[in-house]
Amino acid sequence: MQPSRSRLSPGAARFELDDAVSLRVTPAMEVGRITISIRDFLQPTAGSVIELGRETVEAFDIPVNCTVLAHGKTMMVKEQCGVRLADVIRLAERIRPRGQ
Repeated sequence: MQPSRSRLSPGAARFELDDAVSLRVTPAMEVGRITISIRDFLQPTAGSVIELGRETVEAFDIPVNCTVLAHGKTMMVKEQCGVRLADVIRLAERIRPRGQ
């Protein structure tokens, strides 16, 4: 039995890549990540430092919808924190068939 292929009816709307660029996403800036016990996490007090296992000069990940799309470094922009993109992951590298 062959899997059915959905076909658009003549009046159905098609989603084009050009339509995707207007979608809104929420990028995050992931500076580092560690795994620690809840006990160790609850012990620090205000002013304590939790090491994240990443060098301060390394670019951090910028995930969008749980997919890393770029890497960046922090910078100041008019008294606010900003991000300078150090590397943007090419579309071909982001869209790979599973298992490759």
